Amino acid sequence: MNRTSTFSYTRRRVLGVLVLAAALATGAAGAEVILTIDDAGFLSGAAERVRRVDLVQLTQALSRAGLDPPPRVHVILIPEHDPRARATPAWIVGRAFEPQDVVIFPERAASYPYDSLEAIVQHEIVHLALSARADGRTLPRWFHEGVAVSVAAGWGVTGQLRLLFAASGRLPVREVARLFQSDSQPGAAQAYMLAAALVDDLRRRHGAAVPGAVARRVAGGAPFEQALALETGETVDEATARAWSFYLGWTSWILFLTGTNAVWTAILALACIAFLVQVRRRFRRRRQWDEEGY
Repeated sequence: MNRTSTFSYTRRRVLGVLVLAAALATGAAGAEVILTIDDAGFLSGAAERVRRVDLVQLTQALSRAGLDPPPRVHVILIPEHDPRARATPAWIVGRAFEPQDVVIFPERAASYPYDSLEAIVQHEIVHLALSARADGRTLPRWFHEGVAVSVAAGWGVTGQLRLLFAASGRLPVREVARLFQSDSQPGAAQAYMLAAALVDDLRRRHGAAVPGAVARRVAGGAPFEQALALETGETVDEATARAWSFYLGWTSWILFLTGTNAVWTAILALACIAFLVQVRRRFRRRRQWDEEGY
Protein backbone atom coordinates (compact mmCIF):
# COMPACT_ATOMS: atom_id res chain seq x y z
CA MET A 1 0.00 0.00 0.00
CA ASN A 2 1.40 3.41 -0.88
CA ARG A 3 2.03 6.33 1.47
CA THR A 4 -0.87 8.73 1.66
CA SER A 5 -0.17 12.29 2.64
CA THR A 6 -3.63 12.63 4.16
CA PHE A 7 -2.82 10.09 6.89
CA SER A 8 -1.19 12.30 9.54
CA TYR A 9 0.16 11.22 12.88
CA THR A 10 -1.08 14.03 15.14
CA ARG A 11 -0.35 12.40 18.47
CA ARG A 12 3.21 13.25 19.44
CA ARG A 13 3.26 12.00 22.98
CA VAL A 14 5.23 8.83 23.09
CA LEU A 15 5.80 7.47 26.58
CA GLY A 16 8.08 4.71 25.42
CA VAL A 17 9.81 3.59 22.28
CA LEU A 18 11.10 0.07 22.14
CA VAL A 19 14.04 -0.52 19.88
CA LEU A 20 14.91 -4.00 18.71
CA ALA A 21 17.95 -4.62 16.56
CA ALA A 22 18.04 -8.17 15.23
CA ALA A 23 20.69 -9.72 13.07
CA LEU A 24 18.82 -11.73 10.45
CA ALA A 25 20.56 -14.40 8.45
CA THR A 26 20.13 -14.29 4.68
CA GLY A 27 22.38 -17.01 3.38
CA ALA A 28 26.02 -16.26 4.05
CA ALA A 29 25.36 -12.56 4.62
CA GLY A 30 23.42 -10.88 7.43
CA ALA A 31 20.86 -8.10 7.43
CA GLU A 32 19.87 -5.87 10.32
CA VAL A 33 16.33 -4.68 10.85
CA ILE A 34 15.65 -1.85 13.27
CA LEU A 35 12.13 -2.12 14.66
CA THR A 36 10.72 0.83 16.60
CA ILE A 37 7.33 0.78 18.28
CA ASP A 38 5.11 3.71 19.22
CA ASP A 39 2.33 2.59 21.57
CA ALA A 40 1.05 6.12 22.31
CA GLY A 41 1.12 5.27 26.02
CA PHE A 42 -1.99 3.08 25.87
CA LEU A 43 -0.92 -0.26 24.39
CA SER A 44 2.25 -1.32 26.19
CA GLY A 45 1.18 -4.99 26.23
CA ALA A 46 0.63 -4.97 22.48
CA ALA A 47 3.97 -3.21 22.02
CA GLU A 48 5.74 -5.98 23.90
CA ARG A 49 4.12 -8.58 21.66
CA VAL A 50 5.25 -6.69 18.57
CA ARG A 51 8.76 -6.57 19.99
CA ARG A 52 8.73 -10.38 20.15
CA VAL A 53 7.87 -10.89 16.48
CA ASP A 54 10.15 -13.51 14.95
CA LEU A 55 12.02 -11.35 12.45
CA VAL A 56 14.46 -14.14 11.64
CA GLN A 57 11.64 -16.41 10.42
CA LEU A 58 10.07 -13.56 8.49
CA THR A 59 13.34 -12.64 6.78
CA GLN A 60 13.80 -16.24 5.68
CA ALA A 61 10.27 -16.29 4.26
CA LEU A 62 10.91 -13.00 2.43
CA SER A 63 14.14 -14.38 1.00
CA ARG A 64 12.31 -17.41 -0.40
CA ALA A 65 9.88 -15.01 -2.09
CA GLY A 66 12.73 -13.05 -3.69
CA LEU A 67 12.34 -10.10 -1.32
CA ASP A 68 14.56 -8.30 1.19
CA PRO A 69 13.39 -7.06 4.59
CA PRO A 70 13.21 -3.28 4.98
CA PRO A 71 16.16 -1.97 7.03
CA ARG A 72 13.86 0.00 9.30
CA VAL A 73 10.26 -0.55 10.35
CA HIS A 74 8.35 1.93 12.53
CA VAL A 75 5.18 0.41 14.02
CA ILE A 76 2.45 2.78 15.24
CA LEU A 77 -0.16 1.14 17.49
CA ILE A 78 -3.50 2.96 17.56
CA PRO A 79 -6.22 2.29 20.19
CA GLU A 80 -9.87 2.16 19.23
CA HIS A 81 -10.75 5.39 21.02
CA ASP A 82 -8.32 7.31 18.82
CA PRO A 83 -9.97 9.45 16.09
CA ARG A 84 -7.80 7.75 13.48
CA ALA A 85 -9.32 4.39 14.42
CA ARG A 86 -12.86 5.75 14.28
CA ALA A 87 -12.15 7.13 10.79
CA THR A 88 -10.93 3.73 9.54
CA PRO A 89 -13.32 0.88 8.54
CA ALA A 90 -13.60 -1.61 11.38
CA TRP A 91 -12.36 -4.56 9.32
CA ILE A 92 -9.05 -2.86 8.50
CA VAL A 93 -6.50 -4.14 11.01
CA GLY A 94 -3.27 -2.72 9.65
CA ARG A 95 -1.77 -0.55 6.93
CA ALA A 96 1.71 -0.15 5.52
CA PHE A 97 3.07 3.18 4.31
CA GLU A 98 6.34 2.96 2.43
CA PRO A 99 9.17 3.11 3.04
CA GLN A 100 9.02 2.12 6.73
CA ASP A 101 5.75 2.91 8.55
CA VAL A 102 3.24 0.30 9.70
CA VAL A 103 -0.01 1.37 11.38
CA ILE A 104 -1.86 -1.28 13.40
CA PHE A 105 -5.14 -1.33 15.33
CA PRO A 106 -4.31 -4.08 17.86
CA GLU A 107 -7.81 -4.41 19.31
CA ARG A 108 -9.03 -5.59 15.90
CA ALA A 109 -6.66 -8.55 15.71
CA ALA A 110 -7.74 -12.14 15.01
CA SER A 111 -9.77 -11.53 11.83
CA TYR A 112 -8.84 -13.30 8.60
CA PRO A 113 -6.18 -13.43 7.18
CA TYR A 114 -4.53 -12.81 10.55
CA ASP A 115 -4.65 -15.04 13.61
CA SER A 116 -2.60 -12.84 15.93
CA LEU A 117 -1.07 -9.41 16.37
CA GLU A 118 2.29 -10.88 15.41
CA ALA A 119 0.85 -12.10 12.10
CA ILE A 120 -0.45 -8.60 11.36
CA VAL A 121 3.01 -7.10 11.87
CA GLN A 122 4.58 -9.68 9.57
CA HIS A 123 1.88 -9.18 6.94
CA GLU A 124 2.44 -5.42 6.80
CA ILE A 125 6.23 -5.78 6.70
CA VAL A 126 5.82 -7.97 3.61
CA HIS A 127 3.94 -5.08 1.99
CA LEU A 128 6.89 -2.79 2.71
CA ALA A 129 9.35 -5.31 1.26
CA LEU A 130 7.27 -5.82 -1.88
CA SER A 131 6.87 -2.07 -2.45
CA ALA A 132 10.62 -1.61 -2.03
CA ARG A 133 11.34 -4.35 -4.58
CA ALA A 134 9.01 -2.61 -7.05
CA ASP A 135 10.77 0.70 -6.27
CA GLY A 136 7.46 2.23 -5.24
CA ARG A 137 5.79 1.55 -8.59
CA THR A 138 2.18 0.41 -8.64
CA LEU A 139 1.33 -3.25 -8.11
CA PRO A 140 -2.25 -4.57 -8.16
CA ARG A 141 -3.95 -4.82 -4.78
CA TRP A 142 -4.66 -8.53 -5.25
CA PHE A 143 -0.96 -9.19 -5.90
CA HIS A 144 0.13 -7.18 -2.87
CA GLU A 145 -2.31 -8.90 -0.53
CA GLY A 146 -1.81 -12.35 -2.01
CA VAL A 147 1.96 -12.11 -1.59
CA ALA A 148 1.60 -10.81 1.98
CA VAL A 149 -0.67 -13.70 2.99
CA SER A 150 1.45 -16.28 1.17
CA VAL A 151 4.74 -15.08 2.66
CA ALA A 152 3.74 -14.06 6.18
CA ALA A 153 1.09 -16.63 7.03
CA GLY A 154 1.59 -19.35 4.48
CA TRP A 155 -1.26 -20.94 2.58
CA GLY A 156 -2.15 -24.20 4.20
CA VAL A 157 -5.11 -26.54 4.52
CA THR A 158 -7.20 -24.03 6.47
CA GLY A 159 -6.92 -21.45 3.72
CA GLN A 160 -7.84 -23.96 1.04
CA LEU A 161 -10.90 -25.08 2.97
CA ARG A 162 -12.00 -21.48 3.43
CA LEU A 163 -11.52 -20.97 -0.29
CA LEU A 164 -13.87 -23.84 -1.07
CA PHE A 165 -16.59 -22.24 1.03
CA ALA A 166 -15.95 -18.74 -0.33
CA ALA A 167 -15.52 -19.35 -4.04
CA SER A 168 -18.74 -20.06 -5.86
CA GLY A 169 -17.01 -20.24 -9.23
CA ARG A 170 -13.90 -19.44 -11.17
CA LEU A 171 -13.78 -15.70 -10.60
CA PRO A 172 -11.74 -13.56 -12.99
CA VAL A 173 -9.04 -11.54 -11.29
CA ARG A 174 -10.96 -8.29 -11.85
CA GLU A 175 -13.68 -9.70 -9.58
CA VAL A 176 -11.10 -10.41 -6.90
CA ALA A 177 -9.93 -6.80 -7.21
CA ARG A 178 -13.53 -5.65 -6.86
CA LEU A 179 -13.95 -7.62 -3.63
CA PHE A 180 -11.10 -5.64 -2.09
CA GLN A 181 -13.28 -2.55 -2.46
CA SER A 182 -15.96 -4.13 -0.28
CA ASP A 183 -17.04 -2.20 2.80
CA SER A 184 -17.74 -5.45 4.65
CA GLN A 185 -15.32 -7.77 6.41
CA PRO A 186 -16.72 -10.94 4.76
CA GLY A 187 -16.20 -9.50 1.29
CA ALA A 188 -12.66 -8.44 2.12
CA ALA A 189 -11.90 -11.83 3.70
CA GLN A 190 -13.01 -13.60 0.51
CA ALA A 191 -10.75 -11.31 -1.51
CA TYR A 192 -7.77 -12.22 0.68
CA MET A 193 -8.49 -15.93 0.25
CA LEU A 194 -8.75 -15.75 -3.52
CA ALA A 195 -5.68 -13.51 -3.88
CA ALA A 196 -3.63 -15.81 -1.66
CA ALA A 197 -4.73 -18.85 -3.66
CA LEU A 198 -3.70 -17.18 -6.92
CA VAL A 199 -0.28 -16.08 -5.65
CA ASP A 200 0.36 -19.44 -4.00
CA ASP A 201 -0.40 -21.21 -7.27
CA LEU A 202 1.98 -18.92 -9.15
CA ARG A 203 4.72 -19.70 -6.64
CA ARG A 204 3.99 -23.42 -6.81
CA ARG A 205 4.28 -23.56 -10.61
CA HIS A 206 6.91 -20.89 -11.32
CA GLY A 207 9.09 -20.89 -8.22
CA ALA A 208 8.73 -19.47 -4.74
CA ALA A 209 10.73 -16.35 -5.68
CA VAL A 210 8.38 -15.26 -8.47
CA PRO A 211 6.84 -12.36 -6.46
CA GLY A 212 10.22 -10.68 -6.16
CA ALA A 213 11.07 -11.36 -9.79
CA VAL A 214 7.82 -9.80 -11.01
CA ALA A 215 8.23 -6.77 -8.75
CA ARG A 216 11.81 -6.31 -9.96
CA ARG A 217 10.62 -6.12 -13.57
CA VAL A 218 8.00 -3.56 -12.53
CA ALA A 219 10.76 -1.54 -10.87
CA GLY A 220 12.56 -1.61 -14.22
CA GLY A 221 9.58 0.06 -15.90
CA ALA A 222 7.50 -2.87 -17.14
CA PRO A 223 3.73 -2.70 -16.55
CA PHE A 224 2.59 -5.36 -14.09
CA GLU A 225 0.80 -7.56 -16.60
CA GLN A 226 3.82 -7.52 -18.89
CA ALA A 227 6.14 -8.29 -15.97
CA LEU A 228 4.00 -11.26 -14.95
CA ALA A 229 3.90 -12.58 -18.52
CA LEU A 230 7.68 -12.26 -18.89
CA GLU A 231 8.30 -14.21 -15.68
CA THR A 232 5.60 -16.87 -16.04
CA GLY A 233 4.68 -17.01 -19.73
CA GLU A 234 1.04 -16.44 -18.73
CA THR A 235 -1.38 -13.55 -18.81
CA VAL A 236 -3.15 -12.62 -15.58
CA ASP A 237 -6.38 -14.25 -16.81
CA GLU A 238 -4.54 -17.45 -17.76
CA ALA A 239 -2.84 -17.61 -14.37
CA THR A 240 -6.17 -17.06 -12.64
CA ALA A 241 -7.86 -19.85 -14.60
CA ARG A 242 -5.04 -22.27 -13.77
CA ALA A 243 -5.22 -21.42 -10.08
CA TRP A 244 -8.96 -22.01 -9.86
CA SER A 245 -8.58 -25.27 -11.76
CA PHE A 246 -5.93 -26.46 -9.30
CA TYR A 247 -7.75 -25.50 -6.10
CA LEU A 248 -11.27 -26.36 -7.18
CA GLY A 249 -10.67 -29.10 -9.74
CA TRP A 250 -9.82 -31.80 -7.22
CA THR A 251 -13.16 -31.15 -5.50
CA SER A 252 -14.96 -32.33 -8.64
CA TRP A 253 -13.14 -35.67 -8.48
CA ILE A 254 -14.10 -36.14 -4.84
CA LEU A 255 -17.70 -35.26 -5.66
CA PHE A 256 -17.67 -37.81 -8.47
CA LEU A 257 -16.22 -40.55 -6.26
CA THR A 258 -18.07 -39.95 -3.01
CA GLY A 259 -21.12 -37.82 -3.68
CA THR A 260 -22.00 -34.30 -2.64
CA ASN A 261 -23.16 -34.96 0.92
CA ALA A 262 -20.09 -36.96 1.90
CA VAL A 263 -17.54 -34.48 0.59
CA TRP A 264 -19.15 -31.42 2.13
CA THR A 265 -19.56 -33.24 5.44
CA ALA A 266 -15.85 -34.06 5.35
CA ILE A 267 -14.92 -30.52 4.40
CA LEU A 268 -17.10 -29.10 7.16
CA ALA A 269 -15.53 -31.47 9.70
CA LEU A 270 -12.01 -30.51 8.63
CA ALA A 271 -12.88 -26.83 8.74
CA CYS A 272 -14.29 -27.22 12.26
CA ILE A 273 -11.15 -29.06 13.38
CA ALA A 274 -8.93 -26.35 11.90
CA PHE A 275 -11.03 -23.67 13.62
CA LEU A 276 -10.85 -25.42 17.00
CA VAL A 277 -7.08 -25.81 16.68
CA GLN A 278 -6.77 -22.07 16.02
CA VAL A 279 -9.01 -21.21 18.98
CA ARG A 280 -7.02 -23.48 21.28
CA ARG A 281 -3.74 -21.95 20.10
CA ARG A 282 -5.05 -18.42 20.70
CA PHE A 283 -6.37 -19.40 24.15
CA ARG A 284 -2.99 -20.77 25.19
CA ARG A 285 -1.19 -17.72 23.84
CA ARG A 286 -3.50 -15.30 25.65
CA ARG A 287 -3.25 -17.28 28.91
CA GLN A 288 0.53 -17.07 28.64
CA TRP A 289 0.30 -13.29 28.11
CA ASP A 290 -1.99 -12.97 31.15
CA GLU A 291 0.46 -14.93 33.30
CA GLU A 292 3.31 -12.71 32.11
CA GLY A 293 1.32 -9.57 32.86
CA TYR A 294 0.65 -8.41 29.27
